[in-house]
Amino acid sequence: MIICFSGTGNSRAVARELSRYITGETVEVEKGLLLDPASCVIEVPENEAVVWVMPVYSWGIPPVMERFIMKMKMKCAPTTDHFLVLTCGDDTGYADNQWRRLVGRRGWNPRGSFSVQMPNTYVLMKGFDVDSPEVVAAKMGAMPARVEAVASAIKRGFADSDVVRGSWAWVKTAIVYPYFRRFCMSPRPFHATDACITCGLCARSCPMENIGMADGRPRWGNRCALCLRCYHTCPTHAVAYGSATAAKGQKTDTQS
Repeated sequence: MIICFSGTGNSRAVARELSRYITGETVEVEKGLLLDPASCVIEVPENEAVVWVMPVYSWGIPPVMERFIMKMKMKCAPTTDHFLVLTCGDDTGYADNQWRRLVGRRGWNPRGSFSVQMPNTYVLMKGFDVDSPEVVAAKMGAMPARVEAVASAIKRGFADSDVVRGSWAWVKTAIVYPYFRRFCMSPRPFHATDACITCGLCARSCPMENIGMADGRPRWGNRCALCLRCYHTCPTHAVAYGSATAAKGQKTDTQS
């Protein structure tokens, strides 16, 4: 079984590729599952592993997935193996260790963790932008072989960490990540510019059902996952985050 949360599509693409090798259904965590995880019950068939697929958020676990893991209900054997596949633009820090602690607190059995580098989609801070077309093509070209290797390791019961931690990994996860969660995840700066054509795609695609339409214009609520799906799916590049997204790029069609 694969349990996947994806904002802009990178983790979804990896989950779909993994499903070629991993037995069982794929559960996509969004909308009702994210809004009310306590009502979610997932039954894991006997002899199936659970593979969690999610993006890295500032070298940590997405807060919405932390909440989901802690509140959802899972029916599985005590011996069921849990694996983690993180998608990242560059590196993961110690995000996988956060996941191990969360899974362990639920009494589940955390095993191997992996990372798959995918195109950068975070654009809300100075110095962060989407990758060049050449880098996007290289990452997407390397993804299938990397996923196949990850799937092979999962089938062998790999129980270590096979992730790109990057430099200053401890500092990034222990210091930068908590700061990011507290001060850099507010949805308040989101707004639509005059380029908005009132199509409502941002509202329909939001995994948290956090965007409503008022007088034909999108309005953001306060339960944002900061996944940037609204920003990257806007057909006229009208979604903005204060001035932080000025002159920033969007995810291209070559990215899943």
